[in-house]
Amino acid sequence: MPARAFTRITTRRCAATSRRASGWHNWNASWPAAAPNSNASRPNVADIAAVVVSHFSQSTLDACLRRLLASAGVARVVVVDNGSHDDSVAIAGTHAARDARVQVLSNPHNPGFAAACNQGAAQCKEPWLALVNPDCLLAATDLHTLRKLAATRSDVGIIGADLVDANGVRDGAARRRELTLARLLAGFGQRDSLAIAADDSTALQALDAVSGALMLMPRAVFAALGGFDARYRLHAEDLDLCRRVRDAGHGVYVANHVRVLHVRGVSSRRRPLWVEWQKHRGIWRYLRRFDPQLRNPWWRVLAFALLWAHLPLAALRARFTANR
Repeated sequence: MPARAFTRITTRRCAATSRRASGWHNWNASWPAAAPNSNASRPNVADIAAVVVSHFSQSTLDACLRRLLASAGVARVVVVDNGSHDDSVAIAGTHAARDARVQVLSNPHNPGFAAACNQGAAQCKEPWLALVNPDCLLAATDLHTLRKLAATRSDVGIIGADLVDANGVRDGAARRRELTLARLLAGFGQRDSLAIAADDSTALQALDAVSGALMLMPRAVFAALGGFDARYRLHAEDLDLCRRVRDAGHGVYVANHVRVLHVRGVSSRRRPLWVEWQKHRGIWRYLRRFDPQLRNPWWRVLAFALLWAHLPLAALRARFTANR
């Protein structure tokens, strides 16, 4: 399908009258605000392009974009919307009408997070690429600080941040071990079975994987690897990218002292069963691709059976959580 048929670029002026999720204004008001009029800590050169993939993200997208546009070092923001029927495109369009740095790509359907990230990254020429979820709220200096920290290590392929919720609780997905069948079996029923404890004694902590909710990386590294594997629709694409970054000889790090609010699950609450289905598909694809244990056909059959037997339980739990 030709790219122009797949994507329409919209920069029309729209009224962004988004309906905010219950309680959203409380944590938004209490979190460190963007500082659009302050140039005290801004770099001389804006060399970061940010890609934001939205999907029914109206409750947080406006705040996310306002903070990104007020962030030091940001030269471009590309919003890729995946078939939203709420006000997400209108919100992004309003920002595009006000700020020439914003470009909006509106997909008529949802090709998946990985494909949309690649689509947005293809519009970017800046040397640094920030992949930012619409439910991440950054302070004005966060990306610039990550950029400076990345410059202290010659091997940086990806750098993530210390993601926390509105109560300051750390997100276990920000620091993860390699996904293997053994760890999957040991951690069934645990939300963060791959989580690694934060080492706050170091500014940059090396690990196997960070969360795809916020990644900063050299655009050249992203391009050399072909970006995300678009065969992942949702979940595990970040693990896959981190693994390929490490296999290419680069390092994956988390900045332990750069704290970023991640609201988490804004889009996934709409379709919890579909999300669990895609999560299990992503895990299965990752294990088949990278876990040497699954080269044994007997282990592969066992892994397949256990993974898909777990799906109904995970789906019920997700449905219950979404309805609370």
